[in-house]
Amino acid sequence: MTSTRLMHTVGSRALEWLHAHRDGFRLEPDVDPEVGFLERFKPIGELALICAVLFREGVAGSREAQLARQLLDHAWRNTLDGGQMLVRGQRIEPLSPIPFEVYLPFKELGYSHPAFEQMFQLNQRLESFAAREMPPVRRLGLSAFQRRCGLEPRPPEAEVIGRTWLGRTPEPWTVEGHTAYDITHTVFHLTDWGKTPDTIPAPLVDYLATWLPVWLDDWLDLQRWDLLGELLVVDACLPRPTLDERAWEGFAAAQQPDGAMPAVRTIPQGDPEELFDLIYHPTLVAAFASVLATSRALTQLAHPAPA
Repeated sequence: MTSTRLMHTVGSRALEWLHAHRDGFRLEPDVDPEVGFLERFKPIGELALICAVLFREGVAGSREAQLARQLLDHAWRNTLDGGQMLVRGQRIEPLSPIPFEVYLPFKELGYSHPAFEQMFQLNQRLESFAAREMPPVRRLGLSAFQRRCGLEPRPPEAEVIGRTWLGRTPEPWTVEGHTAYDITHTVFHLTDWGKTPDTIPAPLVDYLATWLPVWLDDWLDLQRWDLLGELLVVDACLPRPTLDERAWEGFAAAQQPDGAMPAVRTIPQGDPEELFDLIYHPTLVAAFASVLATSRALTQLAHPAPA
């Protein structure tokens, strides 16, 4: 099993980098709505989700917890203007689920904007919202978020699982980059981002237990760090994670001294804002993988499997 110190250090360094570059979580208020005002909301939502996992698992040190709370406060107060930017985004695109998906983890962490809640609850009652076409894994995620918010999932998650790539358990050697990301997010949504490993259907657990080690080897050899990090999270979401030592050592070795994690191979050179957009996601994933894997490793040490 991988050293808990190694896994924890990856997350600690990642949070340091994210905190130092928190101004990169920015919006573009003056952008033409037709070219995607809501596109820059995605990093903020991902940040809130990962910080929520950090607080939930309770394995972060006081320094990491402080950095995470400061990141959330900065994103909510400065970037989202206390939620007003979510209101603006929903007005620009009334049927987009993005503002709601960004808001939910903040709400679960104690931030709120009652006027925005009224707005998205009204919009989600529309038949047009339920009829909006999207890939199955995207629909699964939205249904999971609706359930977590106390809304009626439309459609229920159980109806969507079998439509996803993973839910069909197809030939494992056909996996490629986009498919692999669909696999990881299917697991994230099924487990509420690692909270409930036992909610993955048994056939999918067996399928992942067989093929995930192969995929970890593949993307480690390809130095696809962003995807490897997400697959390490998937491992930690399983009822019996392996905490693959070779994959974790390779992943940790790819991390830069300042905590940044490259997406592929090494950190590129370029404009700081453009570099942030390339680096923030694999670095967030590194923090996510670290927290969840460290928590699972400590659980295994406290409750070892019977011999």
